[in-house]
Amino acid sequence: MKKVGCLRAFFVLLFLVEACQWAEAQQCRPSGRLRGRKPPPDQCNTENNSDCCIEGKFYTTFKCSPPVTARTKAVLTLNSFESGGDGGSPSECDNKFHSDDTLVVALSTGWFNHQRRCLNNITISANGRSVVAMVVDECDTTMGCDPDHDFQPPCPNNIVDASRAVWEALGIPQSQWGEFDVVWSDA
Repeated sequence: MKKVGCLRAFFVLLFLVEACQWAEAQQCRPSGRLRGRKPPPDQCNTENNSDCCIEGKFYTTFKCSPPVTARTKAVLTLNSFESGGDGGSPSECDNKFHSDDTLVVALSTGWFNHQRRCLNNITISANGRSVVAMVVDECDTTMGCDPDHDFQPPCPNNIVDASRAVWEALGIPQSQWGEFDVVWSDA
């Protein structure tokens, strides 16, 4: 009888610990603020309507993203992973540039998860369609407004930054390209 009581108490304790960790994971609060700097002339690539940092403006930074579920809500943004594109430098996962005709994405820092999703596929759904794309880069939510980030602000913490091929595969009309609500999951 004592073993059953101890075992029951162990499972109750285990449940409480997991519930606390789950509740903590549900909270993704800002980690700080970053003051914008004015980009030097021609140093901020505005392809795909990318924003450039504004001198003196404060940008919120995050070290986390919302929890990943079977249908994680996100905002799809447009990015060029090509050399000279608004993505800036080569992709973090493989140190390569990727054609805009390739199904590739960058994920916000928390979802990128210290490169744990590098070169893995995710499924993105929107507009009544789904597409599988490979994670090749991070959309940095902790840094920005510097040469390494093409003088663009930090990403929000809920971004799937996608190549043109992803937008086309989802059948999203070009007039709606820029930001689009989607859901995604690990493939």
